[in-house]
Amino acid sequence: MAVVSAFLVSGSPLPMLKPENPAWAGLATGFGRARDALVASKPDVLLVYSTQWIAVLDELWQVRARSVGVHVDENWYEFGDLPFDIRADVALAEACVAGCAGVGVSAKPVDYEDFPIDTGTIVADTLLNPERVPVVIAANNVYHDFATTEKLAAMAAAIADAQGKRVAVVAVGGLSGAYFDRTIDIATDHVRHEADDAANRAFLEALTQGADAARAAVGDYAGAAKADFGMKHLAWVFGATGGFSGAVVHGYGATYGAGAAVVEFRL
Repeated sequence: MAVVSAFLVSGSPLPMLKPENPAWAGLATGFGRARDALVASKPDVLLVYSTQWIAVLDELWQVRARSVGVHVDENWYEFGDLPFDIRADVALAEACVAGCAGVGVSAKPVDYEDFPIDTGTIVADTLLNPERVPVVIAANNVYHDFATTEKLAAMAAAIADAQGKRVAVVAVGGLSGAYFDRTIDIATDHVRHEADDAANRAFLEALTQGADAARAAVGDYAGAAKADFGMKHLAWVFGATGGFSGAVVHGYGATYGAGAAVVEFRL
């Protein structure tokens, strides 16, 4: 099978920019554990879907061979800049663009200098990919539902398999979506609502029980916790892996009130 490892990680830059902050240290440590697991799986390519790369007309795929720059996050700029150097698996990305027609999705490649790579993708590539393994990055089309996202991921994994490549699946997005709307002491950051915290923890427990439990829980959870894009990033994991037997939660916490986690799936 092409997929050798799979992860769901927060796209917030806060644990990366301020890992020493007590409230974010657990997530930063979790990223380190996930990084070690990803490297140990020896992938040829990372198949990345970030809720923060927004598309509206087509499914977009990054096909530029190398994207280099410094990104300034639109929300958390006061904590520091985000340099990036991302290498793409062009052959696989272009094949994914072509393959979208087979699942009834209109798609386009993206290949131009200074394209605004999103924060979530930069965070995931920086913290999980120290060996600079090539990536394939798919956009989050706001009109694609959970099932469509799942089909896209399955298609991409199947094409990678046909190309003989080992794949690490990386789904980038948050959990509960209620941020603090005031300045807080970041050292005491926590999930803003107790009900959201309870829902996040229950959903993470469902992930540890396997794909069936996660699929049964995701709809109600996403609605109750106002989860990031209805947890479409989990659909990416479902589609690419074809299912999972369980999961390990390497880190859980808050990113300015919103829920965040670092999860490794057992395949």
